[in-house]
Amino acid sequence: MAGVFDIDLESEEVSDTELCCRRSSGQTEEVELTSESVNRDSERVGPDCFELLTVLGKGAYGKVFQVRKVQGSQTGKIFAMKVLRKAKIVCNAKDTAHTRAEREILEKVRHPFIVDLLYAFQTGGKLYLILECLSGGELFMQLEKEGIFMEDTACFYLGEITMALGHLHSNGIIYRDLKPENIMLCQQGHIKLTDFGLSKESIHDGSITHTFCGTIEYMAPEILTRSGHNRAVDWWSLGALMHDMLTGSPPFTAENRKKTIDKILKCKVNLPPYLTADARDMIKKLLKKNPAQRLGSGKGDAADIQKHPFFRHTSWEELLNKRVEPPYKPQLHSEEDVSQFDTRFTRQTPVDSPDDSRLSHSAELAFAGFSFVAPSVLESLKEGFSFEPRSRHIRRHNSSPRTPISPLKFSPAGPFKSSMDGEPDLFSPTSPPAARPPVPLENGAASQPIKTPSRNKKKKDHRR
Repeated sequence: MAGVFDIDLESEEVSDTELCCRRSSGQTEEVELTSESVNRDSERVGPDCFELLTVLGKGAYGKVFQVRKVQGSQTGKIFAMKVLRKAKIVCNAKDTAHTRAEREILEKVRHPFIVDLLYAFQTGGKLYLILECLSGGELFMQLEKEGIFMEDTACFYLGEITMALGHLHSNGIIYRDLKPENIMLCQQGHIKLTDFGLSKESIHDGSITHTFCGTIEYMAPEILTRSGHNRAVDWWSLGALMHDMLTGSPPFTAENRKKTIDKILKCKVNLPPYLTADARDMIKKLLKKNPAQRLGSGKGDAADIQKHPFFRHTSWEELLNKRVEPPYKPQLHSEEDVSQFDTRFTRQTPVDSPDDSRLSHSAELAFAGFSFVAPSVLESLKEGFSFEPRSRHIRRHNSSPRTPISPLKFSPAGPFKSSMDGEPDLFSPTSPPAARPPVPLENGAASQPIKTPSRNKKKKDHRR
């Protein structure tokens, strides 16, 4: 994995200035391993390389800022900077694992419809992720504005999402938290998947995992029954999302979580008569309770879904290369426009407060290998590089609160490797607040993991 050095956590002493021996012409030479000697061709970045512009989100463990790069490569470019406090993260095993998994996967995957990680670095007390700034906001907000999507609009978004999920699956990654809040829109209106804290790596053909996680309204039956699951759970979630887009809510909702789970396990999906035959057929095939019968569960994976008649007018090559005009383009006046984000945050003064806290030696090892510079950025150091509604009633009036289930467990088996199996189940019955519902913790407290941008909602009956 580029940019990550595995460190033996069993050793008593690990130092950034550790000496190694190099043999040359029968002689031994001591070479000091420092960031300067190891990363001579890499760009070294830190908080001082970025100017804070606007607060985009805020949670219990840190903030997300819109920032401008003011030093080095890509000076003047706009990014999103996610800042997390180490001391608060390491207090909870699941939050540590969430951060580890997200950082690991964001480095591994590169796809037009998955958010790009450009830099990752750390200070004594904080972790920093520099991501592309997705100025279009959440797909959730667009759904709220429209109420429901027309089928051609849903077809566009579902097509891009299908290709993103297919790319993850081809890399042995299952996403496990597909929902409108985790789908962002770029400045041109194309989708980008974000938030990989519940994702699982190394799930290839024949592999299964038993982790109980996800968001209740989009969770597949095999996760709820803990019978073992694989990448087919993402196709169930795609069916639930498709139903959400075309009808205004996921297929199975109730006044509480237990009843929602009962519906997912026992009830048949009811589809409104205005849906076309192709849309009805695809939803039904994606929402097969038996994963072996579910569309996309075979060896073809995403390719089987792409062949469905619902996508008969889709040119996949054109879609992948972003040559299909998005149905909605965010109305943005500049790169710094934050009109698609919650004003409760954008009106705040952007301040990255100092944090001089120091962790124990063992706690610091949890963040070994965090620093990262994207290969595209490294190439730019040599060659130069540049980045380039209908009025409807508000919906979701009868939906239940969305319940994030975060099963993450920290294992110090290796620097920044996710370990998500074998952890205890997590299912908290606590009621969500009016704003963004909390992620339950083992001690019954509630955390507010920050997103890019914020996913806090104003309405009391919004689901999570």
